[in-house]
Amino acid sequence: MSRSREEVEATLQIAKLTAEDLRSTVQCLTFSETFTSGDFSLMELDDTLCKEIEVGGSLVIRGDKGDHAVLCSQNKTYDLKMADTSNLLLFIPDGKTPDLLPTDQLPLSIASCEIAGFSNHYWELRRCRPKLKRLKKLLQENVYEGPENEKDGSASVYTTEDLLNQIQASAEELMDHLKVIHACNIKGFWRLLDFDYEMKLLNHVTQLMDSESWSFSRVPLKVCLEELRPLEPEEMIEHCLECFGKSFSEDEETLFALDEDKICRATAQMLLQNAVKFNLSEFQEVWQQSVPEGMTTRVDQLKGLALVDRTSRPETIFLLKTEDLPEDTQERFKTLFVMREKWTEADISPYIQDLCEEKQTIGALLTKYARSSLQNGVKVYNSRRPVS
Repeated sequence: MSRSREEVEATLQIAKLTAEDLRSTVQCLTFSETFTSGDFSLMELDDTLCKEIEVGGSLVIRGDKGDHAVLCSQNKTYDLKMADTSNLLLFIPDGKTPDLLPTDQLPLSIASCEIAGFSNHYWELRRCRPKLKRLKKLLQENVYEGPENEKDGSASVYTTEDLLNQIQASAEELMDHLKVIHACNIKGFWRLLDFDYEMKLLNHVTQLMDSESWSFSRVPLKVCLEELRPLEPEEMIEHCLECFGKSFSEDEETLFALDEDKICRATAQMLLQNAVKFNLSEFQEVWQQSVPEGMTTRVDQLKGLALVDRTSRPETIFLLKTEDLPEDTQERFKTLFVMREKWTEADISPYIQDLCEEKQTIGALLTKYARSSLQNGVKVYNSRRPVS
């Protein structure tokens, strides 16, 4: 049932409003014949996500049955949380906001709009870290150990689409992490290289560098592929160079500058992976001897990979990788405090840095989940909760 102009003017008078102070278009609301409260869900989006949809982008809700659902844009991940409101939220498909109505004062016009449904809650979004721990677990089901060790076709392999369907992360965050863990796309499927095989590839490259007297900042791709082709597939050699270096062009030739820190770090992992603990001074000596000539090893290259125990005599070092720790913040701190009662900020920072939300500092994270005290003049952190 539509309202007449007289009824609208009478309503304005009762509300003590003048027509001159308002837009000239009046929207009269009526309930639709198919009115329902259960067929719609509302989601609050920020300006960035609105613009992404307006230019043709898409938002995807990801998660298995046992997961807490997340919403992913092309490059960010958001937690989904249901929020209640005391105000009734109406769904009006044909309703217009003030910016869509004419601003000039025309004769009063009346538009009828139907209410299709209502809700008293909506989905609230909060930026969160992508949940990537499952990614490595999936890829470890069938690691790549070289062409001669390939198994039959029954082993699990995953395309990019397969991974996006199982990993709670945006496409961009997923691709970035695949690079971080040195995954390789082989025949359209993402594979994780066996660490020993990866070190074998790196060893081929560094031995060739040594025999050719190349600087590790100028490794020619073409010559490298030609020389090592009899030993390993070309795509594997190039993948190794991409993992441990950065490409650049010079006189139409592709060269790689190998990253000293990455190679020293990988070599340290190779030495530490089969030892429970290693005498620090002995390890440093063997480590330096194991890296290519001209590279210098430093303990700070091992942040998030290995932990030094300076309280033991002699001092020791052991493998402790950030990626092996729980993804949940509370569980991560619990695991770390079970392992060591008190931590300095320098020691614990590499193991919690990835837990920081957008614009959150390590100091703020420690304040929330740990208690600080002074020990021999040094600030240390221990658990806020009893650790069993």
